Amino acid sequence: MLSNITIGQFFPGNSLLHRLDPRVKLVLLLAYIAALFLLDSRAAYVVLTAFALAMMLVSRVPLGTQLRALKPLAWILLFSFAFHLFDAGTPIYTLGPLTLTWEGLEQGIFISLRLVLLMLMSSLLTFTTGPLQLTDAMESLLSPGKRFGLPAHELAMMMTIALRFVPTLLSETERIMKAQQARGADFSSGSIRQRLQAIVPILVPLFLSAFRRADELAMAMEARCYRGGEGRTQLKQLRVSAIDYVCIAVFLVMLLLLVVLAR
Repeated sequence: MLSNITIGQFFPGNSLLHRLDPRVKLVLLLAYIAALFLLDSRAAYVVLTAFALAMMLVSRVPLGTQLRALKPLAWILLFSFAFHLFDAGTPIYTLGPLTLTWEGLEQGIFISLRLVLLMLMSSLLTFTTGPLQLTDAMESLLSPGKRFGLPAHELAMMMTIALRFVPTLLSETERIMKAQQARGADFSSGSIRQRLQAIVPILVPLFLSAFRRADELAMAMEARCYRGGEGRTQLKQLRVSAIDYVCIAVFLVMLLLLVVLAR
């Protein structure tokens, strides 16, 4: 399970998505998520699914790695699908007090597909965007809030550090579990209570490791005279290029098509 969690990982490359301005990728992702939740027609989902598949192929990130991000959500997807099967509508099959309906089946498919597309597109952002680029993009997008006292740089830095610590902590958890298993610990058998009790010895060293890494990171930032966003310069300035405008235009065309299909 731990090896299937890919959020926060970055895969260096030179694909179209890698070369896009990170601010453009963030804005387009938010617009895609908004369209995903606002539009619920069959034609809209076909277009959104085709767009997601195209982006997955363009990214040149191994498809197996991208699809592996869905494994931790398997139970959530199954629950969401089953929860909507028995909505009111045209009955298909009756099992005691429960009645399976066509409308519930369609709604279950839509909800599950929505979660799948949301996870795939969100993972593509971290797969194709470096942590420094992501920090600069968030800071740039939040910078208008500085007029109202919003600490844009600090917020962007905290969100990026938290995101990048996910794979590190997962790797540390896996290492601790293997060390415990070598000493005779069993995490896969027994009752639920016994499994929870077996996890307790993992939490203490995991928290200690997380605090140690956070302290080392703070010391490293202080040793490099880090003082926040005031007067901070960037080695690589973010610039919107022609390819970014082309991608924005293509995305706007897709949104226009979705609006037409919705009507």
